[in-house]
Amino acid sequence: MIDTNLYKTLLETERDEILNDLKGMAVKDSLTGEYSPISDTSETEPDDLDLDNRNEEFETDSALTEELTPHLKEIEEALKKIQDGTYGSCNVCGQQIEEERLQANPSAQTCISDINS
Repeated sequence: MIDTNLYKTLLETERDEILNDLKGMAVKDSLTGEYSPISDTSETEPDDLDLDNRNEEFETDSALTEELTPHLKEIEEALKKIQDGTYGSCNVCGQQIEEERLQANPSAQTCISDINS
C-alpha cells in the first residue's frame, strides 16, 4: 500500500518550489491556467544595452517557464489523483506504478514498462 501522505507532502513541497521560481518571471492566465513570461514594460526609455539585457532576461525566463510549467501540471495531476484515490496507477496500463519509481519521481504518470509508450 502506498503512503499517499508522504507523496502528497513531497508533491506539495515541489509544487511550492516551482511556484516560487515562477513568481516574478511568469504570470498565470486566469482563463487558460497557462504561465507566460513577464516582459519588462518599465516607463523609462531603454538604451541598446538595457534592451539587450531585457531581451536576454525574457529569453531565460521563457525557457525556464517552458521547462517548469509541464512539471507543475504533472504535480497537480498527481495531487488530484491522491485526492481521487487513484494515485500510483499507470495512465497506460492501469497497473500500480513501482514504489521505486514514485520515490524517484512522485509525479510519475506511468509504470516503468510503459515509460516509452
